[in-house]
Amino acid sequence: MRRIGFAIFAILLGLCTAANIARAGDAEAWSALRAGGHVALMRHADAPGGFGDPPGFKVEDCATQRNLSAKGRADALRIGARLRSEGVGLATILSSPWCRCIDTATLLQLGPVKTAPTFGNVVVLRDQREALTSGARAVIEQWTGSGNLLIVTHGANIQALTGIQPASGEIVVVRGGSGGGREAVGRLMLD
Repeated sequence: MRRIGFAIFAILLGLCTAANIARAGDAEAWSALRAGGHVALMRHADAPGGFGDPPGFKVEDCATQRNLSAKGRADALRIGARLRSEGVGLATILSSPWCRCIDTATLLQLGPVKTAPTFGNVVVLRDQREALTSGARAVIEQWTGSGNLLIVTHGANIQALTGIQPASGEIVVVRGGSGGGREAVGRLMLD
């Protein structure tokens, strides 16, 4: 009986520690974004259907891709409102050419969105993974703006850049400039 009680205590302690680490990551991420000069890597909002896209999909035809769910659309609107209410300044918004990323970036309502092919889906374009990741790193390392750069892309792309596999709608904040994109400053779960 004592072992069971100890096991339950250890589990609860672990959960509390994880929650405290997450809150610390939140605080650091918000502080970095308010200060400016950082890069926010956001995984597109909820788009059901697993990884990748259906066979025969076309990047230029949204009807052939996985798209945002109603929840994903609502989450994107809510995340944009939260970023505005927190006073986060964005100088530029880039998006993967995939419709679920463009839609997420547009629904945030934070400014004009430019597509950047180097943030295309590295799962689907696995034969181009190294070139895409290298191009993405170059964009991040060249970021020196006083505002922040927001990039809406895919979970696998963010994992290739940072080692973190984000949830749908999660934002991983990294430093811009030389060495940027390799180490997370913090993470934000806003949905």
